[in-house]
Amino acid sequence: MKLTFRIKYRTVWGESLRVVINDDDKNSLPLFTRDGQEWQGTFNYDLPDNSDVVPYRYTVFRNEECVRKEFGAIPHSIIKGNAQQHHFIFDDCWRDLPEGNHRYSSAFNGIPHTEEPKKLTDNVGCCITFRALCPGLRHKEQKLGIIGSCNTLGNWEYYRPLRMQEVMPDVWSISIDASSLTFPFEYKFVALSSKTGAVEEWECGCNRTFHIQPLLRGETYFPTETEVFFNLPERKIAGSAIPVFSLRSEGSFGVGDFGDLKTYIDWAAETSQQAVQILPINDTTRTKTWVDSYPYNAISIYAFHPMYIDLRQLPALKDAEKAAEYENERQKLNCLPQVEYEGVNKAKRAYLRDIFTQEADNILSSEDFKSFYSKNEEWLKPYSAFSYLRDLYGTADFNTWPEYSTYDSEEIDKLCDKEAETYPEVSFYYFLQYVLHVQLLAAANHARSKGVILKGDIPIGISRGSVEAWVEPYYFNMNGQAGAPPDAFSANGQNWGFPTYNWDVMEKDNYQWWRKRFSKMAEYFTAYRIDHILGFFRIWEIPVHSVHGLLGQFVPALPMSADEIKGFGLYFQKEFMTEPFINDYMLNTIFGEKSDEVRNTFVQHDHHDIYRMRPEFDTQRKVEAYFAGKTDQESLNIKEGLYSLISNVLFVKDRKNPEMYHPRISVQNDFIYKQLNWQEQEAFNRLYNHYYYQRHNKFWYDEAMKKLPVLTQSTSMLVCGEDLGMVPDCVPWVMNQLQILSLEIQRMPKDPKDEFGHVYNYPFRSVCTIGTHDMSTLRGYWKEDAQITERYYHYELGHWGEVPQDAPGWLCREVVNNHLNCPSLLCILTWQDWTSIDESLRNPDIEIERINVPANPRHYWRWRMHITLEDLMKKDDFNEQIRNMISESGRI
Repeated sequence: MKLTFRIKYRTVWGESLRVVINDDDKNSLPLFTRDGQEWQGTFNYDLPDNSDVVPYRYTVFRNEECVRKEFGAIPHSIIKGNAQQHHFIFDDCWRDLPEGNHRYSSAFNGIPHTEEPKKLTDNVGCCITFRALCPGLRHKEQKLGIIGSCNTLGNWEYYRPLRMQEVMPDVWSISIDASSLTFPFEYKFVALSSKTGAVEEWECGCNRTFHIQPLLRGETYFPTETEVFFNLPERKIAGSAIPVFSLRSEGSFGVGDFGDLKTYIDWAAETSQQAVQILPINDTTRTKTWVDSYPYNAISIYAFHPMYIDLRQLPALKDAEKAAEYENERQKLNCLPQVEYEGVNKAKRAYLRDIFTQEADNILSSEDFKSFYSKNEEWLKPYSAFSYLRDLYGTADFNTWPEYSTYDSEEIDKLCDKEAETYPEVSFYYFLQYVLHVQLLAAANHARSKGVILKGDIPIGISRGSVEAWVEPYYFNMNGQAGAPPDAFSANGQNWGFPTYNWDVMEKDNYQWWRKRFSKMAEYFTAYRIDHILGFFRIWEIPVHSVHGLLGQFVPALPMSADEIKGFGLYFQKEFMTEPFINDYMLNTIFGEKSDEVRNTFVQHDHHDIYRMRPEFDTQRKVEAYFAGKTDQESLNIKEGLYSLISNVLFVKDRKNPEMYHPRISVQNDFIYKQLNWQEQEAFNRLYNHYYYQRHNKFWYDEAMKKLPVLTQSTSMLVCGEDLGMVPDCVPWVMNQLQILSLEIQRMPKDPKDEFGHVYNYPFRSVCTIGTHDMSTLRGYWKEDAQITERYYHYELGHWGEVPQDAPGWLCREVVNNHLNCPSLLCILTWQDWTSIDESLRNPDIEIERINVPANPRHYWRWRMHITLEDLMKKDDFNEQIRNMISESGRI
């Protein structure tokens, strides 16, 4: 087969273009140019026999290194014509993301209905293959066609167009005998009725014109692929967000499960919602206590939490006495207002053990299980072995295990061998993950069949005690802790405790670790939220000796030298500015009557009224260890006061080079800053603003553009980014370029000049919501600060008079309506905020509805719906309200 590629692309000196066929990067085909703009090349290439559609992309190389590749999950397509065609000629344009890339995602396309391309008969001498990208069709009702000014193309008669085939999702093609066409001709792409074949809609714009040099026998010409647009309103969607564990049905076991998720999808579809968003569902079983309720601290990026198994979908337990005991326990747990995490997991785990003992032979020998195992063995074996060893040694901290603390694949293979004594224990975890896969896939396919987007959540971090940290430690920096700088959630910053990523290592294999993770997600979800997308630009890394987040630094970052600091007009004093500054005034102010106790126990006198921390208390972790188990308020106050002493520095030393420095975050609120005179404060503020808001924009842009294009285009899922917090200017640059949906929350406006976001100004490419799982509900927010509530009521909602004390249903309905009518592509509201519109339905206990308090690292995640899904489906008036509000907003 001879292939000729032609493309116009302006390069700079030293760059060249290549073609990569079928993702075979190692055998790229070099193109040639005379002017650095028009490139072409002809090659003999054997196309694979097992596919009628072969993808290819253009790449830019410099010094034998790929420096740019076409974006997008949709590559160019080689579409085979017939056996007599031996020379394919392609005229192409460089393709970045298609316009409105979200429309090409699996979120908007449901179940793909692809067809084999129709081949022409062998007596056709030469042909033309048209290729078009068109995501805007109603797939069950419409097909793409082509119509034009010559007889073969129907002479513009609306009932005589040619129907094209969808050879890949949203990629349409048709091959036409070139001798049957009259050149030059005009044509258009059209939407056809699937039933009658007649034209229903014409593409926008002027007629297209076509004229080429005559083709030789055996040649197939591929004109440039084109995007096709019809004059249709942009589709917008409404949906709801709820954690799976929060679902409640009459038959659930005290916690939501994947069967309940399926029912919730039914409710969403019944109320015209077309999106359901959930929190992470990965296995978090580390301690087997309620601490494991935190869903962002998973022990595996692939394995799901066993508590989400719907026991109703399993074979019945044959032991009638045991079955009755479990049913009694289920009823007790299911009546509780909140999730009893430990009780639920203990009971469900015991039940699953009994079912496994009863059904293991049947399930593990089934063809369906064998298929699942072969596709997932790479992660399933290490996860199952890890879980067995965690149970055996009573801890997920593999560093403390007496054996297997260092991962050895050969030793783990022996542990997982079918003949080994440990196999029954290891295979129990195979069984759990297989059942979870089957049930989640069923829920996911149910969502697709209902036209509902199922949106997952990808946490930014991994647990230190996780399978990935055990198996692939080279991907992580274990001597740092990931977190977030101070924000509206936490004045001291957030310390998540996760190791940070070794991006240099990940880059070497083109971020394979992430691409595998995303591919696994795509089996179930059609959209996903990137938790803390800022972490792909830079992560807030906190030293392992710190508890709070104030002593962190951005990684990667550009630290400052002492001379550069002086260049801002601030005389650099290393000890004064980088060691905790402690004096009598601070001790008296922070500790009051306990100040002498602190002087005698935790600090030592240095000179004049200056103190330093004693060596045994000179880090926050040492202080934390001293106060372990002391929960009285006095001890807690002293501990927090000592933390603040230790973080009272003006600069933080760079993690790699102690002679380079970073201005400490939010230090303007601390005592050390107040020791500076007004000139020094002004100089420090100039330096601070330069460092945090100007210095890194291009640097962090480049960092993100190394990673995010590869990751976001590795699947067809719709990509949404959680871009809250301290957002550098380069973040919207990247998100706009990659068409990643932003997150818009009215109480956290993107413009620092605004107290509230203006919903009518939200960008189209965004997800809007009233609040997230990290925030209070709408009704909770209404009661947090009376002054803020008053300004919101008067200035943002435009009401006069006295502010209602508790947000009444009519007011909540107004806020919900404002969000539904905003320009955002997705409007996804928490279930609590949906129910707030109905005073007869909503939970009377406002506080119990809050899911998480980020400032509390040991928060118990246990909120549940206060009514069952069965009751929810029967709330006709409430459900009708939602349908009407969504319909009136045009989100249908």
